[in-house]
Amino acid sequence: MFSKFTSILQHAVEALAPSLPLQEDFVYHWKAITHYYIETSDDKAPVTDTNIPSHLEQMLDILVQEENERESGETGPCMEYLLHHKILETLYTLGKADCPPGMKQQVLVFYTKLLGRIRQPLLPHINVHRPVQKLIRLCGEVLATPTENEEIQFLCIVCAKLKQDPYLVNFFLENKLKSLASKGTPDGTSEDLLKGQGALSTDTGQSSQPEELSGATGMEQTELENEPSHPMDSLSTSLNNLHVTSLPEATVVRPNQDYNLVNSLLNLTRSPDGRIAVKACEGLMLLVSLPEPAAAKCLTQSTCLCELLTDRLASLYRALPQSVDPLDIETVEAINWGLDSYSHKEDASAFPGKRALISFLSWFDYCDQLIKEAQKTAAVALAKAVHERFFIGVMEPQLMQTSEIGILTSTALLHRIVRQVTSDVLLQEMVFFILGEQRGPETLAEISRHPLRHRLIEHCDHISDEISIMTLRMFEHLLQKPNEHILYNLVLRNLEERNYTEYKPLCPEDKDVVENGLIAGAVDLEEDPLFTDIAADSTLSNQEWLSSSPPATPDHPKTDGKTEVHKIVNSFLCLVPDEAKSSYHVEGTGYDTYLRDAHRQVSEVTTLLKLNLMRMGTHLHTLSHSFRDYCAICVRWEWPGSPKALDKCNLEAAFFEGHFLKVLFDRMGRILDQPYDVNLQVTSVLSRLSLFPHPHIHEYLLDPYVNLASGCRSLFSVIVRVVGDLMVRIQRIQDFTPKLLLVRKRLLGLEPEGPIVDHITLLEGVIVLEEFCKELAAIAFVKYHASSAP
Repeated sequence: MFSKFTSILQHAVEALAPSLPLQEDFVYHWKAITHYYIETSDDKAPVTDTNIPSHLEQMLDILVQEENERESGETGPCMEYLLHHKILETLYTLGKADCPPGMKQQVLVFYTKLLGRIRQPLLPHINVHRPVQKLIRLCGEVLATPTENEEIQFLCIVCAKLKQDPYLVNFFLENKLKSLASKGTPDGTSEDLLKGQGALSTDTGQSSQPEELSGATGMEQTELENEPSHPMDSLSTSLNNLHVTSLPEATVVRPNQDYNLVNSLLNLTRSPDGRIAVKACEGLMLLVSLPEPAAAKCLTQSTCLCELLTDRLASLYRALPQSVDPLDIETVEAINWGLDSYSHKEDASAFPGKRALISFLSWFDYCDQLIKEAQKTAAVALAKAVHERFFIGVMEPQLMQTSEIGILTSTALLHRIVRQVTSDVLLQEMVFFILGEQRGPETLAEISRHPLRHRLIEHCDHISDEISIMTLRMFEHLLQKPNEHILYNLVLRNLEERNYTEYKPLCPEDKDVVENGLIAGAVDLEEDPLFTDIAADSTLSNQEWLSSSPPATPDHPKTDGKTEVHKIVNSFLCLVPDEAKSSYHVEGTGYDTYLRDAHRQVSEVTTLLKLNLMRMGTHLHTLSHSFRDYCAICVRWEWPGSPKALDKCNLEAAFFEGHFLKVLFDRMGRILDQPYDVNLQVTSVLSRLSLFPHPHIHEYLLDPYVNLASGCRSLFSVIVRVVGDLMVRIQRIQDFTPKLLLVRKRLLGLEPEGPIVDHITLLEGVIVLEEFCKELAAIAFVKYHASSAP
């Protein structure tokens, strides 16, 4: 109480006394602090009961005022005094001793404000960056301490200064230089850093020799000033007599303390205070983005950053329940690592394991964003660590297990992180994890060369429909990622030589079926207003378009693009027999009005396509936009604009469509015997593949007229076989058409659920088949108009 009264009285005296020159005032306040340690006999009283906080604040104000009164970049006498007399070193010693109690907090605040409020660069001075480095080591030593908030504020201001001038980070790698020198293994990097330090510290008149990490264990004697009148020896004795209590360190291992700023931030990411942890994560993100190669190398090789990221991912993943509803995994709200706050009591849609799931997805999002922001070499190292230590070490065993519940949960989690990843570098490692790095053509005997890829593709045809659907969805989202290796590994490497084709002269029968490139009775779609309106919104520039409608071959002469698109559209729409079509018979869907007004001379084929386009409505526009997006992505991959010339292809090599297409085609071949949801997902993946603007994909999946080599199949040929099987089955089902219409109405919600209809799986399969053929026709139509736009 008496000290507080003294402080008030002192302020009153200072206010009435004539103002002293800034330097004298600055020295006065510093001497007042040093005299406390010389004269006091009670070192147990908290610092807040002394005048020390007030004197430190006054010193800061004087330094700021001095800088404002001088020209930019000019160092004033007060700052010179602070640097020359190593005031920051002394404050560090007092803060480490925490004498009086609470002094560490005051020192952290002083350092933070000094670096934050002074505009001139201070860190290049050895008498600044050396004590700053020492103080950094004190941060994060013990979690949940009263000084955590001040520690993170101090570390963040240092990070901000390094962001302004990334080269300054070299001063925080100085410990590494000593260890390198002691081993007698000089390298170019250390020499460069030493030269840089020498250049930047010449103004202090001090040498910049690196210090041993253990040099901070005792209390350093610090020179305060050279004036003989000052009792320096007394103060030194007082400092040496201070008792420094060694507090237990945080359990995070520090393998090498070359980059203490990173290690301290890593410790604070484990703080029980969420705000502190988020601030520490932000500081790490700033440090990994620094462009200095030496810092990036040290960060990944001499700190435990990689280990902490991956170990926490692994522990959070293992903390998840063994079984989580895939729908919960898919629909849990969007995750943002900086906003990982969740209250189970306040959540009306809570489910078992939601807290653990959000924590895992939040940390994965942080790893993804950290790698996305990181300097290139650091990003690669971090992503490889996630690949090796988490994907392979933790996720792969879960994905390879035989328990259906375990497979379903682990695949749903893989699907979620595939959707969530945004970093190109981490995506690349994830793709290599899932698919492997192979790029040569597949053979049936070697499809299990990458075990996880083989297992996941096999799961697309699993006995469990839930596992099949989830795995297919994972692949569908994987195909949407901007990574060339995905499509090449799954499909393109097997179509490279076009050995699914063979030369074949045009038969007379073909000429009867197709005359002048048109099926008899077909009308010119280009003249139809509906097509014109839709096409107007789906145009792309010629540069964005990488493949057109089927190319000319000796057996398949190309007259013009318009003819070709009619052939493709009509071929897919004619596949399903009339008695198996139901969409235009269902009233209340908006098509009946169009049918009543349709001109008699318009062919049924064209009417069906128009109905499909009307039914899809905005879906066709969505197709167009999706195709435009695909083109924008794929243009970076430098795909050819036309198929590889047949005379340069190895047509004699045995053709294998690849494991992925094999499973999809096998599934497509069983569309009449599979559940409705499975059929929807299989056709969705095939539609996604058909949208890609590669000429070989277009030819193989969308050209009904490609001459297939012996023993080969294409998407069209698979559908033809399904239709042949359907024609036989229709004859065996009584009242087939009424039942088909009833099922369609139920699927559309136009009829209430009632008694189970016989052959329900077959009828639903027929409906999906009809819509899928329309979808393929619409894709061909969209791709044609995009390619033919001027």
